[in-house]
Amino acid sequence: MNWLPVALLAVPLLGALLLVVAPNTVRPILPGFGLAVSGVTLAIAVALVVTFDYGRAAQPQFDTDHEWIPGLGIHFHLGIDGISLPLVALTALLTFLCFAYLSWRGGHAPGQLLHPRPGGARPRALVFTLLVLEVGMLGTFLALDLLLFFVFFEIVLIPMYFLIAIWGGAGRRSAAIKFILYTLLGSVVMLLGLLLIWSQTGTLDVLALGRAHGTGMSRAVQVLAFVAVGAGLAVKTPMWPLHTWLPDAHTEAPTVGSVLLAGVLLKMGTYGFARIAIPVLPEGAESVAPWLGAFAVVGIVYGALACLAQRDLKRMIAYSSVGHMGFVLLGFATLTTVGVNGALFANVAHGLITGLLFFLAGAVKERYHTADMRSLGGGMLATLPHLGSVLTFAAIASLGLPGLAGFWGEMLALLGAFQPGDGLPRGLFLTFMVIGGIGAVLTAAYFLVMLSRVTHGLPAAASLIPAVAGGRSHGPPASVAADRDALGVSGRLPAGGRTALPDIHGYELVAWVPLIVLILLLGLWPKLLLSLTTPAVQTLLGAIS
Repeated sequence: MNWLPVALLAVPLLGALLLVVAPNTVRPILPGFGLAVSGVTLAIAVALVVTFDYGRAAQPQFDTDHEWIPGLGIHFHLGIDGISLPLVALTALLTFLCFAYLSWRGGHAPGQLLHPRPGGARPRALVFTLLVLEVGMLGTFLALDLLLFFVFFEIVLIPMYFLIAIWGGAGRRSAAIKFILYTLLGSVVMLLGLLLIWSQTGTLDVLALGRAHGTGMSRAVQVLAFVAVGAGLAVKTPMWPLHTWLPDAHTEAPTVGSVLLAGVLLKMGTYGFARIAIPVLPEGAESVAPWLGAFAVVGIVYGALACLAQRDLKRMIAYSSVGHMGFVLLGFATLTTVGVNGALFANVAHGLITGLLFFLAGAVKERYHTADMRSLGGGMLATLPHLGSVLTFAAIASLGLPGLAGFWGEMLALLGAFQPGDGLPRGLFLTFMVIGGIGAVLTAAYFLVMLSRVTHGLPAAASLIPAVAGGRSHGPPASVAADRDALGVSGRLPAGGRTALPDIHGYELVAWVPLIVLILLLGLWPKLLLSLTTPAVQTLLGAIS
């Protein structure tokens, strides 16, 4: 079964190539083409989950190792262990749900959304972009060679740039440029760190480097390499203060772009800490951990305070990611099994919950033609009871209500800070724990404020009739208009301009229900994920203990 990781990459790659070399063949079936390709990819990911040997979760499985560039000792080396398997499955699932959302959205009938039409926003290019993005995301979680990891890490930047720049909102150009500049600069710094590791050890094999526990590198070299690699990963995570590209990117990206950016791309940065930075550079990790924890808790509080100041729903969710990823980084900084397990759990939980939140933000924006929370008028539970209920569920899951997936990761990260790893200052980490706890309270505050503005209260008249004045619709703002144009939806109101807002559609249930089920499942049965990651985390931390 060692061919499964290769097949996982080959299917979306071949799908993307087919769109280029045989466009006339694909055009008649374009609405379902991306859905079919991502569905096959998801089926392969499910096969990996089913055939994975959970008794050996600490060891890479489905190992595929071939010489790629022999002169430089670079290998095409793929494998999956207990750390990468949940993220591979999450990536395949979210990509499939995005294609399902796209394929069945316009007019609530299959085929209208991505159907080529005069003046349309390049539907074939949209499918191609998403498939190439999927290749890069999956490859990052499968790669077991440092340079191969870097290649896949970089592949995702170009399709995400075009996803924002072409199919985004009114400020898409500046948001896309900020995204590419920040991430490319971070990647350059990370590459220097990877090359430093290579120069000192003579190998790029991630498994060999992990087993060596930093042998061949002095403490000073490890600290320098950890800072360089960590800085590149921190930009993608993103960690405060390297986060400023994120709110604009999320606000301007189309719905599927925001879902994949929050649900998967941010996880590539945190995954790099678990796969490379901590096990390969244990002394560097131990030296930098207090600083990493400090930046993490500042990000937790900063993200929460920024959320309280936001009026735009998508922008608020974007800033919430800064805080949530702060808990992930705090868990890594503790260098304990409990803390790192919490970080990995929070990684997956954030992907599920925030992916759902961005789907919901897109649905709200589509109906109301705005994401401004005060302009929405409140009372959504009265006017759109099903949509309001799902939004409430996602919000309380994100604020960390016990029994839902968002609780366990953040709780374990704080518990890890209570008793950090050997050699780390316990008093300092106790301070981090207290500050993180305050951040958790603030997280609850901004989500409750959001719900009070959007779902509760009496519905204003404007919330029943979107953007209407003088009997005519003004039409959606540029960001919604661009999103709808890319998806083949006109956005016009019926004659007279007055309409009742529709509640949840069937295509939305297809995209949202799997996420809701998984949020409940992981919240009620955390052992499902923790039993998978714990052996791998214990092996990862063996370099430090």
